[in-house]
Amino acid sequence: MSMLAPAGEGRSPRVFVDATFGAGGHTRAILERLPDASVVALDADPEAIARGRALAELYPGRLFLHHVNFAHLDAALASAGESGIDGILYDLGLSSLQLADPQRGFSFGAAEDAPLDMRLDPTSGQATASDLLQRLSEADLEAALRTYGDERHARAIARAIVKRRDRIRSWTSRELVAAVMSAQPRGRRRSRIHPATRTFQALRMLVNDDLSNLERSLDIAVRRLRPGGRAVVISFHSGEDRVVKRRFAAFARMGLATLVTRKPLRPSPREVAANPRSRSAKLRALARPQALQEGEDAV
Repeated sequence: MSMLAPAGEGRSPRVFVDATFGAGGHTRAILERLPDASVVALDADPEAIARGRALAELYPGRLFLHHVNFAHLDAALASAGESGIDGILYDLGLSSLQLADPQRGFSFGAAEDAPLDMRLDPTSGQATASDLLQRLSEADLEAALRTYGDERHARAIARAIVKRRDRIRSWTSRELVAAVMSAQPRGRRRSRIHPATRTFQALRMLVNDDLSNLERSLDIAVRRLRPGGRAVVISFHSGEDRVVKRRFAAFARMGLATLVTRKPLRPSPREVAANPRSRSAKLRALARPQALQEGEDAV
């Protein structure tokens, strides 16, 4: 919280954006610790927004929920009647609730087989993960696995997927795991992560166009920050962190922001012990200068 809203800084009342509302933990912390603040909360997942209504009732007039991808930050702020913000937080990746829901197809750890949907917004009408597995070329699948998953066996996995397509009408989590396992080299060394982890991650990011949406949202956010306002991003994926690092550096070169974190902050051993999923987390932050020169608002 101190990274997003340093004590004693900023105007009052303050407006913050939780760009990835999820289960609402960050929003609740802001509302509890900053009694002068309101939060505009965004999430592409309609179930997250539905869960958030109970929290909004606890803080009447202070929490404004919007079912929208953070790439559409401008529209959400306009709907909330806000032109500038004092801080914005991105906690990227999936929530535990999304991973635990077998019908979403985000994870292969569930006991039951699951359809491969993987859309953050199942109401959007966009292609599901199963659709993409059936129609993308082998070359495109390989490129996606490398770009979004850093998958070293991308070519073999893409080939295995294409070979299985004729006998699959709609992909499920078990079928994708089987394809990935069939592509693993003999005598491979054991890893602390399952061989299918990177493939599932890559496919989810491809379905939801995660990297492009993140870049678009950051470009909007830096313009919307009031002088002294901060943007904080917690990422768990190397591709996401590269986008954040590159855009933050560009904003700093243009004089639009200053880097609060020269290098990403990592969780402490105690934090990892309490939450093993945090082991790959990287936090980066920037601040809008207190005074801007004329013409510096364009990105």
